[in-house]
Amino acid sequence: MDSAPKWPAIVLRLAAIYNLLWGAWTILFPNHIFDLTGIERPNYPGIWQCVGMIVGVYGIGYWFAARDFRIHWPIVLVGFLGKIFGPIGFIGAVNSGELPLQWGVTILTNDLIWWAPFASMLYLAFKHHSSPDVRYASLPADQRPQTSVSSGEEVEQFLATGTKLLVFVRHAGCTFCGETMIELASRKGELRDQGIEPVVVHMSPIADGKLLLDRAKLNDVVHISDPTCSLYRRFGLPRGKFSQLFGAEVWLKGFQAAILKGNKVGKLQGDGFQLGGAALLNSGKVVRVFPAHNATTNIPVASECKLT
Repeated sequence: MDSAPKWPAIVLRLAAIYNLLWGAWTILFPNHIFDLTGIERPNYPGIWQCVGMIVGVYGIGYWFAARDFRIHWPIVLVGFLGKIFGPIGFIGAVNSGELPLQWGVTILTNDLIWWAPFASMLYLAFKHHSSPDVRYASLPADQRPQTSVSSGEEVEQFLATGTKLLVFVRHAGCTFCGETMIELASRKGELRDQGIEPVVVHMSPIADGKLLLDRAKLNDVVHISDPTCSLYRRFGLPRGKFSQLFGAEVWLKGFQAAILKGNKVGKLQGDGFQLGGAALLNSGKVVRVFPAHNATTNIPVASECKLT
């Protein structure tokens, strides 16, 4: 499970202090900001004081969310939405002439400077809750999905015999998953000529995994369903960083795979943040691991799969 970074707690406490101070200032001196920005004072300052009260209450929420933003992500989400809708309303008010441009100072400090850290926190919270360790944590051990082999053998018994190249794909809905299967189909003969049996490891149920392999004409290849990603962790295949999942290379290859080659994007099955790769085993012993450097799974060529 990914450990929580420390910076979100600092950011949320700073946001809490800012909101509480800004709210108190608005409540105690409701006309001050209008005087500073050269805007006519409102006829009903109590309405503006209510805005200060709302902003201040957000500060209390941020302070509590700082304990663990991954658990209290709804508070972060509500705050982030407010910081998105505020500038939208401001742009509309400027276009209609209701507010002068200098009022944007409040938008800068109240909203814009918080976009990046709040968006990052929501991304990290989603990544955290997508982990199988978190998703299945509330289930009793006997109700959690198990790793299984399509041939019906026990996993450890299957891995302990022969020479196998385990090809770990990402979730079945990923466009690169289909591309990887097509690539493996073109190389399986070469691998078998070297005495290496290719095996696909995925996060989908066995039945869905079979459909995936059938589409790539890999009907004769054994596959392993690993919904909890236990084998991925066992062979040291990490979850991806943002750049590994959404970097320029991934977008470029994704366009080529999805649009130019026709590999469709399907339903997410499993951990969308998990990276793929491959592992060469000989009689159960690890000969070499080939981790993917980003979301595009790399399959080693047969010449790389040497037992010595």
